[in-house]
Amino acid sequence: MRVLVSSGRRSLCIAAVSCLVTIAFPPTQSNAQAQNVKAVSGLVTGDVQEVGLRAMIQRQAIHENLAGSVEIKSDKSVQFFLQGDEDRIDESLNVIREGTKKSSDVNVSVSPTSIRSDLRTFTVVGWTSVSRNITQPYDLVFNLRPDDTTISKHEAKKVWLAVCEKAVKGADSDKCSKD
Repeated sequence: MRVLVSSGRRSLCIAAVSCLVTIAFPPTQSNAQAQNVKAVSGLVTGDVQEVGLRAMIQRQAIHENLAGSVEIKSDKSVQFFLQGDEDRIDESLNVIREGTKKSSDVNVSVSPTSIRSDLRTFTVVGWTSVSRNITQPYDLVFNLRPDDTTISKHEAKKVWLAVCEKAVKGADSDKCSKD
């Protein structure tokens, strides 16, 4: 028995001397490099608090179908992790560097990091919103689309609202749709 690997596909060849039966397997998630997958961690500094930056990063991840997370650090910077298609990550980094309409002096530093093959979500950790009067922190969790497609920014906003509405509870219910 031999296992052959070519063009990112694995094949199992069963034979005594030559290959009589070949079973082809599709590429696996662990073969991230062959699928053009990368992961980056980043830090955003500047006037990036209470300006919708974390929600914007998650909406971008929803648009591009990227896994990862975003959260505020104790020094008031915003830390993020993105994983997925390399071109989609590059586009998302360009959007993050632009910031939001309310942010200023946005500085983004990025470094490559390890791919987490089991990661299938993008989470805003401890999300609150001054503009929506949401002070109770919530984790907003988006589950990746299985077909790995991109969607329009308008559709991404709708998905984000559904993620928000699913996460918030009690007195904060019905506050997600305020923009």
